[in-house]
Amino acid sequence: MSEKEEGHTFRGFIRLAKTLPQTAAEAVKGKYVCWKASQDLIKERRPLGWRESAAHSIRDQLKRLLADRNRMHGGAFGKEEGPVPLSPEDREIVRTIREAALEASLSNITRTKAYYDCYRDNPELHWSFLAHMVSRNAGWNMTDLKGGLFSDVVPAQLQEDIYQMLERSNALIFLDAYPQLLLYVHSRKLGRSLFYLLPEFRVSVFMRPIWERFWIERDSALLAVGLIINEQNYIEGRVVQNSYFQKRVLNHPFFAMNSFFQMNQVVFPLLGESQAGTDDGNAAAVPPPAGSCTEEAAKGGEAGCRGMVGLVLEHFADLGERIEFGKALYAMLFGYKDVLAGVEAFAARTEHLGSRQEYWPRLFTNDKKTALNSPEESAELLKREWLPPDKRLYSPTLNEVWQDMPYEPITRYDWFKTKDALDHLNRPKRPVLIEMSHAHRFAVQKAALTHDANRAVHAAVSDAAPRQP
Repeated sequence: MSEKEEGHTFRGFIRLAKTLPQTAAEAVKGKYVCWKASQDLIKERRPLGWRESAAHSIRDQLKRLLADRNRMHGGAFGKEEGPVPLSPEDREIVRTIREAALEASLSNITRTKAYYDCYRDNPELHWSFLAHMVSRNAGWNMTDLKGGLFSDVVPAQLQEDIYQMLERSNALIFLDAYPQLLLYVHSRKLGRSLFYLLPEFRVSVFMRPIWERFWIERDSALLAVGLIINEQNYIEGRVVQNSYFQKRVLNHPFFAMNSFFQMNQVVFPLLGESQAGTDDGNAAAVPPPAGSCTEEAAKGGEAGCRGMVGLVLEHFADLGERIEFGKALYAMLFGYKDVLAGVEAFAARTEHLGSRQEYWPRLFTNDKKTALNSPEESAELLKREWLPPDKRLYSPTLNEVWQDMPYEPITRYDWFKTKDALDHLNRPKRPVLIEMSHAHRFAVQKAALTHDANRAVHAAVSDAAPRQP
């Protein structure tokens, strides 16, 4: 390596090191900003409508069901009963739902839209809106793998493996849950319960008493918690415990880094009142939380920037943590008036295409030609809160970087075999520290720091390599 090359590489490391104190200072500032902004958002609570007597009844019913199934498998009652013969009308309903579910499951984009459409037409189906917002996050995570910060850091094969895990989880949950939602829609149309048809869609027996109770009492919170428990258990054996994903993804060092840098955030953007009217029947949108980066941007005329709420999932591989995380997201979304109003306004007015430009257009762009391409992206992010048009981070749309993929046949079995899941069938608790604008911006900063460090190392290795004469 020449002296000039050594000097260039050394200066690159020095510039990178100089950003560390400011990055650490931002972390301290973020804790206070989060607390202050969260206080504004949680002032007015919404009743979750949780009925403990109903939950207790469901738990008892499921315990009896488990005991009966265990006796049947023990031989006391012989084999389990086969499927009930269907009437022509029932067969047509099943066929219609299967076709609709398959058509809507083509990609993360179509699934996310289907969830929203279902909630828009049936607002008592809270889980469908929660699933819509979580599915948006899944799409953003998928495109991150090909975006400006991660494509240089994550090896190509690992990108493929992570995408397959995210896509399979997203698709499996949809193909299990969406037919249940449509069965409810058809029940409403006909004015009678059709939940005896749940076995036709291989839905766990865990869900039938929950749906039957919902049909009578419309207990949205109990149904949401039941679906959260069901869907996380559904993917536990089919994805999380899958030997391929265990070896190639979940035990990969990148996932440890992902948790360390808190890039495993689930965020729900809020549409501020300056970006949304209230004359179309939707709930009034909320102003940017005090102290958030959105408020600071608004003062500087940065139109289009939005605040957000969210939480961090520390251990994706932990089933219990995923369930409680989902319950906390639900309580955050439906437990605070301003949060629900802001997130609903964002969802109603923002088409999901998979790019983070959808919520922070002053920081991200889906135009690769004009995106920032620098070995010092973290330094650019420290210079200003938002980036000028020619220096924004590349965040592509989903269809630009990933193609719809076929997936393996679904393993058919009922996960509900023990009482463990019943421990989670209880009232969801509202989280308190929920405003995420600053924390999310800081996570982007840390990701940029990782990106720059990786490029600096590669530059040093390249410079040190022997040159051909």
